[in-house]
Amino acid sequence: MKKTIYTLFFLSGTLMFSQEKSNDTVDVSRTKEIQEVIIKSQRKKQFADKAVYTFDKEALDRARYAKDLLRTLPELKLDPVSNSIASTKGGTTLFLINGIEATDLQIRSIAPTEVVKVEYYDIPPARWATRADTVVNILTRSTETGYVFGTDVSSALNTGFVNGSAYANYTKGKNDFGLEYSINVRDYNDRRVNSIYDYQLDGKHYRSNEDRKDHFGYTFQSIALRYTRLVPDDYAFQVKLNADIFSRFSKGVGQSIFTQDDFSEEHAMFKNNGSSYIIPKLDVYYSKKLGEKDEVSINLVGSHYTTDTSETAKEWIINSGLSVYENDMMLKAKQTSLVGELAHTHDFAAGKLSSGYRISRTSISNDLNNLAGYSEYSVNYLEQYFYTEFSGKLNKFSYRVGAGLTNIHNKSAENTFDEWTFTPKLILSYQLKNNQNLRFTGSFTPVSPVSNALSSNVVQLAPNIVQRGNPFLKSQQVFSNALTYSFNNKHFDFNAGLFYRYTDRVINQYYVQDNVLGGYALTYENGKSGQRYGVQLTGSYKPFGNSLLVAKLVLTPTSETIKTSTGALIKNNYLGNSFVLSSEYKSFSLQYEFNIPVYSLSGAFLNTNENQNHIFVSYKLKNWTFSTGMYWIGMPSEYKTKSLPESLVDYKLNTQIMNNKSMFILGLSYDFSKGKKTELQRKLNNETAPAATF
Repeated sequence: MKKTIYTLFFLSGTLMFSQEKSNDTVDVSRTKEIQEVIIKSQRKKQFADKAVYTFDKEALDRARYAKDLLRTLPELKLDPVSNSIASTKGGTTLFLINGIEATDLQIRSIAPTEVVKVEYYDIPPARWATRADTVVNILTRSTETGYVFGTDVSSALNTGFVNGSAYANYTKGKNDFGLEYSINVRDYNDRRVNSIYDYQLDGKHYRSNEDRKDHFGYTFQSIALRYTRLVPDDYAFQVKLNADIFSRFSKGVGQSIFTQDDFSEEHAMFKNNGSSYIIPKLDVYYSKKLGEKDEVSINLVGSHYTTDTSETAKEWIINSGLSVYENDMMLKAKQTSLVGELAHTHDFAAGKLSSGYRISRTSISNDLNNLAGYSEYSVNYLEQYFYTEFSGKLNKFSYRVGAGLTNIHNKSAENTFDEWTFTPKLILSYQLKNNQNLRFTGSFTPVSPVSNALSSNVVQLAPNIVQRGNPFLKSQQVFSNALTYSFNNKHFDFNAGLFYRYTDRVINQYYVQDNVLGGYALTYENGKSGQRYGVQLTGSYKPFGNSLLVAKLVLTPTSETIKTSTGALIKNNYLGNSFVLSSEYKSFSLQYEFNIPVYSLSGAFLNTNENQNHIFVSYKLKNWTFSTGMYWIGMPSEYKTKSLPESLVDYKLNTQIMNNKSMFILGLSYDFSKGKKTELQRKLNNETAPAATF
């Protein structure tokens, strides 16, 4: 593994010092802030924390809306399954329009000719760093009165797969009104699950080999209503009311062979579960200019809702009908979330200073019935974040220096965790040539456990096997650094980097002896440490120098280890990969996406990422777009999990959704715009905590 990493980095180093000359960028020695240096003739400009892209007339004429322009960025792709833009590297991507958090439908509502440039942050600024791995900010032109609307639907012909959406915006003077609706429906009646539990208990050998067929699905709907008032060079105000409506279900039946030493018997079972919630959310934003160099912004977000989760399962011996176990869990979680942030920016001659304070509080009141009986308990999550950072540039040297203070205060019925952590961040960048750049980044960040890891809930998984949370978990502390080389010309847009991530008190999921119910429990612990290091190669290649043929590639040879609380060392190596081939010619576009799934560490398990083998084609005719494609060509979507040799329980899981196999899709969309609309240059973007489920 180490030889592979050293070889790949040597190759990237060879490219780093090549004598390639580019006319795509120019050197600028004087700037107020590093992101503002851009000229019309360039395609890409690399800065310390981001790349800035502009688009030529051919690209603007070919695109239907701004979303099509984002597809052309070397590290972004169109995910055909969700019909949304995603990073080729994975992780969470946050989209902004002039600094305001934007949905996929808002991006669609921007005409290509309105796009001035796109900022691609692979190192997010402090105000977004805790929320996303990548930030994409679309900068648009000035306001004019106008309106825009559109609709889109795509559906499979032989199974329950539907994506639908509609949007409308109207701008008059300094006021803008927006309305959005989207729906995603999945209804699959052929999900096949094989799970094996193999373990020693009280001197006996047990094995449960279960085959199950599920009918499962979900429906997710989102409705948003937006009002914006923008007075240029004075103030901006926005209020947004939206509701997320979600429900899911799973109904499965199956059989298993249960073995105890040399004795075996046939079991039958059913497993049903589901959850639902409606999240109403109010988001208020206000910013005010204070002279030419200062701006103050405030953002308040609040939500209150109830999540209902249920799970019913039973397993019995076929011959006798005797019950092996029965599981009946009902959870009603009432959740209140509030987020507030205050920020200030000041422009100096040498750079820009940004400072702020954010507080987020989530209270969950749980009404629970499970294997341990009935209980009522509350959990409170509080996080405070003070931050300041200064960014600037000196000739070919750019930098961003940040310092923060983070407080995590988690309180449950069993435990209270309270800790303050200093969170520094450093980004250094040096422009080797007009088209080559070398960057270093280092940061230290605390990461709080997710709600289900802290939960005291108990769920039966199999005979003698349950799952439970751990209310005594502490936050993880993550130290990350990376060295990245960037190179671009007419044909290549390429990044090669070394990365190293060290996690103290790493949260690890593992099996332990269950002293309450007997058997084993799958639970969580704070391990001693975790490490992940490797090389990441990403980028695109255009053999003809245009969009007629584009190949995007991600290769990430990685080595990872976890040291458990007992000192056991868990190791894993993998080669992360993703390949996208696309072509655009006049009104036609085509994309093919492929990967080879790999196992990566997740606590006591190795999990594969989702397999991809998709192709889709679209044709644009005036305001209409017709599309078709086939997803998971020749294969079902598949997900695998297996335990590590150190685990007390040898566990294997293989899940296949047969409905996805060679799934044929047809789609139709219509988009119309007249004039231009107000886009708020918003500096703060926050989100309340997701629904608490187990």
